[in-house]
Amino acid sequence: MLLAMASCDIQEAIEQEPLDQISEEAVWDDPALIEAYLNDIYLGMGHGLYEVMLSSAADETHFTHGYGIPDIVESTVSPSNRGSFESRGDFNHWDWADLYFRIQQVNTLLSEIRDSAIEDQTVIDSYVGQAHFLRAYFYHNLLRIYGGVPILTSPASLNDEDLTPARNTFAETVDFIVAEADSAAALLPVEQSGDDLGRASAGAAMALKSRILLFAASDLYHQNPSGMDVTGYTGGKSQEEMWRAAKQAAQDVMDLGAYELFRPNPSSDEEASQNYYELFLTEKPANPETIMERYFLETRDDGHNPGLDNGPNGYHNWAGNTPLQNLVDDYEMEDGSEFDWNNPEHAANPYEDRDPRLEASILHDGSDWVERPSDAVQYDGDNVIQTFAELTLPDGSVVPGVDTRDGPIEDWNGSYTGYYLKKFIRNDIQHGSSNKQEGSWIFFRYTEILLNYVEASIELGEYADARRELNKIRTRAGMPTYDATVSGEELMEAYRNERRIEMAFEEQRYFDVRRWMIAPEVMNEQAQNIHITVDGENQADRSTYSNYNYQVRSQVPGNRTWDDKMYFQPIPFEEMNRNDNLIQNPNY
Repeated sequence: MLLAMASCDIQEAIEQEPLDQISEEAVWDDPALIEAYLNDIYLGMGHGLYEVMLSSAADETHFTHGYGIPDIVESTVSPSNRGSFESRGDFNHWDWADLYFRIQQVNTLLSEIRDSAIEDQTVIDSYVGQAHFLRAYFYHNLLRIYGGVPILTSPASLNDEDLTPARNTFAETVDFIVAEADSAAALLPVEQSGDDLGRASAGAAMALKSRILLFAASDLYHQNPSGMDVTGYTGGKSQEEMWRAAKQAAQDVMDLGAYELFRPNPSSDEEASQNYYELFLTEKPANPETIMERYFLETRDDGHNPGLDNGPNGYHNWAGNTPLQNLVDDYEMEDGSEFDWNNPEHAANPYEDRDPRLEASILHDGSDWVERPSDAVQYDGDNVIQTFAELTLPDGSVVPGVDTRDGPIEDWNGSYTGYYLKKFIRNDIQHGSSNKQEGSWIFFRYTEILLNYVEASIELGEYADARRELNKIRTRAGMPTYDATVSGEELMEAYRNERRIEMAFEEQRYFDVRRWMIAPEVMNEQAQNIHITVDGENQADRSTYSNYNYQVRSQVPGNRTWDDKMYFQPIPFEEMNRNDNLIQNPNY
């Protein structure tokens, strides 16, 4: 009898559901759990405001603390050491394994949803549409990082005979992403609203299609130096056909009439600068430029703390992703001419009369900022950024700026470049310590669509179309527009610089320099910083400063080196080991 009772107890214990887990069967029997399952998939989209930003893997910012970024900018990555792409969760939305985990989730949802506990066909269609968008998004990230990848459309299990799929071609992967985006757009509303803000919409799916077709039309994938069908086209559609498709995809989004530029007609340079700054801090529906964004709350620990991560160390911040002088120099003068250090007037006042977006995006020496913490007021009573290297006082003593690595506050942090990020960071809260800010990360905005349209138009020789849309962006920025005398290569050069400035730090530049095949030029440039000296009566009183001197130097740690293998990231070593059918990317 004792043995029988013990046997029953053991059997009951075996059949108990784990208290900290939910079975897969239970998920599809509960509409609330199904919605939670879908919500979790969205987390795989990541965002661009983690501590390490993709801008530091390009020619926009320098990441102060390393964390694998030097492996990328010095071209030392390998299948077993992919730098920031494997060492930190910040780049999970580019990681092979994490993206395929999310794709497995999407495939599972699509295989279960129609026989689930949800009976409302409208809800099912919405979930299916969102799933198709998410699968397209994850594959578009895989394509941009790795090229053609295995296309999986059903959930895999350990019982499957073949768990070693080969890579699909680049062309097949592009076509699959486009088809998924079309499927999503057919099932979803043009825009989401209310409690559904932040979810995929038809507009977001069409914006994704516009982006991927622009990539597919670009030089890297048509010149295809490796000749491999997983890194570009080896036949089929011509590049001109692809540019035509890219232009049409952008036009389709424009024709929706659902989006427009945020505050498109400023009355002054100051207003243009403020508008651009507020663009990234104003959420839908108040912001008609946003197509899709991810929201953050101050009360949640979800990785959104751009002030602490990137702000000046004189505010007890960490000075993470700090803008390079190379980028600062590419902001034009307000009259549309190039900034030039050989021009004495420019060199004497390098931050005056510049493109209004410079002041909106980058904190430099002399920028107004938020109130100082109590232990820093003695060094700065004006709440003005101090990145000068040397301030000479009347008694002959020399002191560094409070926001430098030699300053009196958190001198183990601090920018090597002399600049800090301002874009995305609110100026109405105190930064430092663990303060988080409420806000959002924009995945797609209307300006990108206009820029896509402009690029395709230039490539097709349709310069009037390109100037018309490019001038809208310039007008919103408070910059002069282009007339009919600007066309051809001159217009293309102007467009590329405009895209660099307008989309700075938005996870665009890393890919743009590759698809345009200008990475061997720009990624070999030494990262530059600014060295500033000044005289003054009182460090805490900026009005007493005079005799500013600015010198551009190459004193940013590391040697930026380009290797053509860096057009694509390597497939991870462990993935190659477990799947003999995978072909590694060239030169790894």
